[in-house]
Amino acid sequence: MASAMASATAIRPLCISQQRPTKFFFAIPGSKFPDKKWIDSKNESNYYHHKNERVVIKGRVQGVFYRNWTVENATQLGLKGWVRNRRDGSVEALFSGDSDKVLEMEQRCRRGPPDAMVTGFLVFPSSDDPGTGFQRKATV
Repeated sequence: MASAMASATAIRPLCISQQRPTKFFFAIPGSKFPDKKWIDSKNESNYYHHKNERVVIKGRVQGVFYRNWTVENATQLGLKGWVRNRRDGSVEALFSGDSDKVLEMEQRCRRGPPDAMVTGFLVFPSSDDPGTGFQRKATV
């Protein structure tokens, strides 16, 4: 009976007040409280669907307004991060935000601005800090 009771209460939401919580988390008995893992119920999907990735775009992507086009599109989608030219002729970018918006930005970057011709597109997960907005960085 005790094991059946323990499995039924293995994961339970915690709430301190009688009002509908604006922040919540799930605790497993015997575990420590999660550090910085409070989830705002209004933005719960952002917590679970956040994506942070670095992309490298190859082809005719320099001298065709690619970086400025990327800044405009990323800003329009509400993403954080940066874009920069690389000395090898490619463009590198960091996209951070809602996973659907990041995927949309990937699709846009595969096409690029009108004068670009993308021949290669690499995607890498990233833990880099995207900063507070979307910016154009210096060439590396």
